[in-house]
Amino acid sequence: MIRKANAVWQGTGKEGKGVLTTQSGVLNHTQYSFNTRFEDGIGTNPEELVAAAHAGCFAMKLSFNLTGAGFPPKVLDVQGEIKMEEGTIIESRLILKATVPGIDQDTFLAQVKDAEANCPISRLLKTTIVVDSTLTV
Repeated sequence: MIRKANAVWQGTGKEGKGVLTTQSGVLNHTQYSFNTRFEDGIGTNPEELVAAAHAGCFAMKLSFNLTGAGFPPKVLDVQGEIKMEEGTIIESRLILKATVPGIDQDTFLAQVKDAEANCPISRLLKTTIVVDSTLTV
Protein backbone atom coordinates (compact mmCIF):
# COMPACT_ATOMS: atom_id res chain seq x y z
CA MET A 1 0.00 0.00 0.00
CA ILE A 2 1.27 3.45 -0.88
CA ARG A 3 -0.50 6.66 0.15
CA LYS A 4 0.46 9.98 -1.40
CA ALA A 5 0.31 13.67 -0.61
CA ASN A 6 1.77 16.67 -2.36
CA ALA A 7 3.16 19.92 -0.96
CA VAL A 8 3.86 22.99 -3.09
CA TRP A 9 5.69 25.90 -1.42
CA GLN A 10 6.31 29.29 -3.00
CA GLY A 11 8.52 31.99 -1.56
CA THR A 12 10.67 32.35 1.53
CA GLY A 13 10.13 30.44 4.75
CA LYS A 14 8.51 33.31 6.62
CA GLU A 15 6.73 35.24 3.87
CA GLY A 16 5.99 32.34 1.54
CA LYS A 17 2.99 30.10 1.41
CA GLY A 18 2.13 26.59 0.41
CA VAL A 19 -0.68 24.20 -0.34
CA LEU A 20 -1.17 20.55 0.55
CA THR A 21 -3.14 18.03 -1.46
CA THR A 22 -3.79 14.40 -0.50
CA GLN A 23 -4.47 11.42 -2.73
CA SER A 24 -7.95 11.02 -1.22
CA GLY A 25 -8.80 14.66 -1.96
CA VAL A 26 -9.63 15.41 1.68
CA LEU A 27 -6.93 18.06 1.48
CA ASN A 28 -7.16 19.85 -1.85
CA HIS A 29 -4.81 22.81 -2.15
CA THR A 30 -5.19 23.36 1.60
CA GLN A 31 -3.24 26.45 2.60
CA TYR A 32 -0.33 26.41 5.04
CA SER A 33 2.22 29.07 5.91
CA PHE A 34 4.49 30.40 8.62
CA ASN A 35 1.42 31.95 10.27
CA THR A 36 -0.53 28.67 10.31
CA ARG A 37 2.47 26.83 11.68
CA PHE A 38 3.85 29.19 14.29
CA GLU A 39 0.97 31.58 14.97
CA ASP A 40 -2.82 31.39 14.53
CA GLY A 41 -3.31 31.80 10.80
CA ILE A 42 -6.07 30.15 8.79
CA GLY A 43 -5.01 26.84 7.27
CA THR A 44 -3.20 23.77 8.49
CA ASN A 45 0.39 22.85 9.32
CA PRO A 46 2.56 19.74 9.36
CA GLU A 47 2.41 19.27 13.15
CA GLU A 48 -1.39 19.45 13.19
CA LEU A 49 -1.51 16.84 10.45
CA VAL A 50 0.88 14.57 12.37
CA ALA A 51 -1.31 14.96 15.48
CA ALA A 52 -4.40 13.97 13.49
CA ALA A 53 -2.60 11.05 11.86
CA HIS A 54 -1.31 9.74 15.18
CA ALA A 55 -4.68 10.11 16.94
CA GLY A 56 -6.52 8.38 14.10
CA CYS A 57 -4.00 5.57 13.75
CA PHE A 58 -3.91 4.92 17.49
CA ALA A 59 -7.73 4.91 17.77
CA MET A 60 -8.06 2.36 14.97
CA LYS A 61 -5.30 0.09 16.34
CA LEU A 62 -6.81 0.24 19.84
CA SER A 63 -10.24 -0.62 18.42
CA PHE A 64 -8.77 -3.70 16.72
CA ASN A 65 -7.00 -4.66 19.97
CA LEU A 66 -10.06 -4.25 22.18
CA THR A 67 -12.34 -6.07 19.76
CA GLY A 68 -9.82 -8.90 19.48
CA ALA A 69 -9.74 -9.16 23.29
CA GLY A 70 -13.55 -9.49 23.34
CA PHE A 71 -14.36 -5.90 24.36
CA PRO A 72 -15.54 -3.94 21.32
CA PRO A 73 -15.35 -0.25 22.21
CA LYS A 74 -18.37 2.01 22.16
CA VAL A 75 -16.34 5.23 21.76
CA LEU A 76 -12.62 6.01 21.51
CA ASP A 77 -12.14 9.79 21.59
CA VAL A 78 -8.46 10.57 21.01
CA GLN A 79 -6.93 14.04 20.97
CA GLY A 80 -3.44 14.27 19.53
CA GLU A 81 -0.98 16.93 20.62
CA ILE A 82 2.40 17.45 18.99
CA LYS A 83 5.00 19.33 21.03
CA MET A 84 7.78 21.04 19.13
CA GLU A 85 10.77 22.85 20.64
CA GLU A 86 13.57 24.53 18.72
CA GLY A 87 12.48 23.00 15.42
CA THR A 88 12.24 19.42 16.71
CA ILE A 89 9.13 17.41 17.55
CA ILE A 90 9.89 16.17 21.05
CA GLU A 91 6.59 14.55 22.02
CA SER A 92 3.35 13.19 20.69
CA ARG A 93 0.72 13.09 23.43
CA LEU A 94 -2.50 11.19 22.93
CA ILE A 95 -5.38 11.98 25.29
CA LEU A 96 -7.85 9.11 25.22
CA LYS A 97 -11.37 9.03 26.58
CA ALA A 98 -12.71 5.53 26.07
CA THR A 99 -16.07 3.91 26.65
CA VAL A 100 -15.54 0.16 26.64
CA PRO A 101 -18.33 -1.88 28.27
CA GLY A 102 -17.30 -4.76 30.54
CA ILE A 103 -13.52 -4.34 30.44
CA ASP A 104 -11.34 -4.16 33.56
CA GLN A 105 -8.66 -1.49 33.99
CA ASP A 106 -5.67 -3.86 33.67
CA THR A 107 -6.92 -5.40 30.42
CA PHE A 108 -7.74 -1.95 29.07
CA LEU A 109 -4.30 -0.54 29.90
CA ALA A 110 -2.55 -3.53 28.33
CA GLN A 111 -4.44 -2.93 25.07
CA VAL A 112 -3.70 0.80 25.22
CA LYS A 113 0.01 0.12 25.73
CA ASP A 114 0.09 -2.25 22.77
CA ALA A 115 -1.68 0.29 20.52
CA GLU A 116 0.69 3.01 21.71
CA ALA A 117 3.71 0.93 20.72
CA ASN A 118 2.35 -0.70 17.58
CA CYS A 119 0.14 1.63 15.59
CA PRO A 120 2.05 2.42 12.38
CA ILE A 121 2.36 6.13 13.14
CA SER A 122 3.78 5.42 16.62
CA ARG A 123 6.33 3.15 15.00
CA LEU A 124 7.21 5.90 12.50
CA LEU A 125 7.75 8.67 15.04
CA LYS A 126 11.17 8.93 16.67
CA THR A 127 9.97 10.85 19.73
CA THR A 128 8.47 10.39 23.15
CA ILE A 129 4.91 9.09 22.96
CA VAL A 130 2.62 9.61 25.95
CA VAL A 131 -0.94 8.30 26.30
CA ASP A 132 -3.20 9.75 29.01
CA SER A 133 -6.31 7.58 29.20
CA THR A 134 -9.67 7.65 30.95
CA LEU A 135 -11.92 4.59 30.85
CA THR A 136 -15.70 4.55 31.21
CA VAL A 137 -17.28 1.11 31.29
